[in-house]
Amino acid sequence: MLDMQGLSARAIADYLGHSNPSMAQDVYMQRNLDSSKAAESLEAKLSNII
Repeated sequence: MLDMQGLSARAIADYLGHSNPSMAQDVYMQRNLDSSKAAESLEAKLSNII
């Protein structure tokens, strides 16, 4: 729920008592599986090279 409310991994880790935010990311936070923005960014950069 904290992830869905937009809290950072650091804020979630601090609240849960973890010293490392990667623990919150690995266990509690959902991955954003929508990679269309990343794909669009790469395509735009690569089109400038060619």
